[in-house]
Amino acid sequence: MNHKKKNVNPVKLNDDRLDKRASKYLIPEELETDRMILRMFRLNDWKDIHEYYADPECAKYTSRRPSSESESWQKMAALLGHWQLRNYGSYAMEEKELKRVIGVVGLDYPNDWPEPEIQWGVVRKFWGMGYASEGVRAVKRMVSQYLPQISLISLIHPENLNSTNLAKAVGASFEREYYFRDDTWHIYRHSSSEF
Repeated sequence: MNHKKKNVNPVKLNDDRLDKRASKYLIPEELETDRMILRMFRLNDWKDIHEYYADPECAKYTSRRPSSESESWQKMAALLGHWQLRNYGSYAMEEKELKRVIGVVGLDYPNDWPEPEIQWGVVRKFWGMGYASEGVRAVKRMVSQYLPQISLISLIHPENLNSTNLAKAVGASFEREYYFRDDTWHIYRHSSSEF
């Protein structure tokens, strides 16, 4: 029996926009904005991202409860696993000057989601400083280049006014209510013309 590794070609876009020598993923593994490096999560990032997942105010409209250290580590591992399963995913938001992760932004499509979405979440002490909108805009620009055929939503709890306002600020518009995980959520559609 032959046990040699076969060369497996990565999934490619129809217009072949991916750098052939670069990545097995459909999107870049790293983006840069004025203040952040958006990159795949690394093992030591879990302590920084735990500050987000463990905060009751940050968890209010997502997991609905703060996460333990173990749960935060598992969530970070799931973010990395998404890249393997979907060939795209979310980025750690590394603040350049601080050299620490302050949140998460990127593409997400869990098995029970209605459609692929742009997600974001920022550690509370960095709220109101424009990091989330800077990250979302960078992701939208990247999507227009690498996945122009994809239609993106943001699934937002109606009481989450911060995320609703951000969705509108980056060009998304309310599309409809959606019953999801025993509650009513709002789907905001990101227009491809805004990418």
